[in-house]
Amino acid sequence: MIVVGTSGWQYKDWRGRFYPMRLPQRLWLEHYAERFGAVEANGAFYRLPERETFADWRARTPRDFRVAVKMSRYLTHVKRLREPAEPVARFMGRAEALGEKLGPVLLQLPPTLRAEHDALDETLRQFPRGVRVAVEPRHPSWWTPETRRLLERHGAALCWADRRSRPLTPRWRTADFGYLRLHEGRAAPWPHYGRDALTSWVRRLTETFGDGDAYLFLNNDQGGAAVGDAMTAARAAARASRKAPKGSARA
Repeated sequence: MIVVGTSGWQYKDWRGRFYPMRLPQRLWLEHYAERFGAVEANGAFYRLPERETFADWRARTPRDFRVAVKMSRYLTHVKRLREPAEPVARFMGRAEALGEKLGPVLLQLPPTLRAEHDALDETLRQFPRGVRVAVEPRHPSWWTPETRRLLERHGAALCWADRRSRPLTPRWRTADFGYLRLHEGRAAPWPHYGRDALTSWVRRLTETFGDGDAYLFLNNDQGGAAVGDAMTAARAAARASRKAPKGSARA
C-alpha cells in the first residue's frame, strides 16, 4: 500500500487553497489528517519539537495516521553524522511520544557530504530496533554497492528523490518499505507535477514494493502545489492497489 502525504502542513499560503479561510490554524492538523494518511514533519529538521508536541500530534490524529519525522540537522549537517549517540537518543526520546503513529525517520544528508560508510553505519546502529529509517544521500559518491549493502544490512530504506521529473537517486530497494520525496515538478503552474509524472512514480513504487508499503511525500509546498499533487497521487495509488488510500476519495 502506498501512503501519500506532504512534507509539512503548516504553510500560510495554503489558507484558502487547502484550509478554509476561517479555520483556525490550531485545527489545521485535524483538517489535514482527515484527507491524508501521513505527513512528513520536516520542521523537526530545523527545530526539534518538545516531547509534548509529539504527544499532542498523536492525540489529535486518527489511529491509522503516521508521522514521518525528519532528523534534526544538528546530527546530519552540523555534526555530519559524527558522534551520533546523543543526538539520536535525544531525538528518539521526544519522537517516541508518537507511539504507534511514528512513521519512518528521515536522514537527509548534506549535498556536500561525501560517502562516509563508517559514520552512517554508526548512526544507524543508534536507532532502536523496530524504528524505520530512510536515508536521503545527496552526493554522488554514495551510489556504490557498499552503500547499498550497508542500508540492506540495517533494513534502512534508500530515500528515492526527484526534482523536475528527474530521479536524483538510484531506485534501489534496501528495506521492506519504500520512501519517495518529490521536490519540484515541471508542470504548470510551477512547481506542480503533471498527472503522468505522478502516475509513473506510483507505478514504480508499486512494482518495487508491491509486497510491502511505501510512503510518497510531496515537498513542492509553494502555492499549495503539494496538496493538489498529493491528491492526484493518492488517486493513482488507489487505482494501482484497488484499495483506496486515505485522501483519494476526498480529493
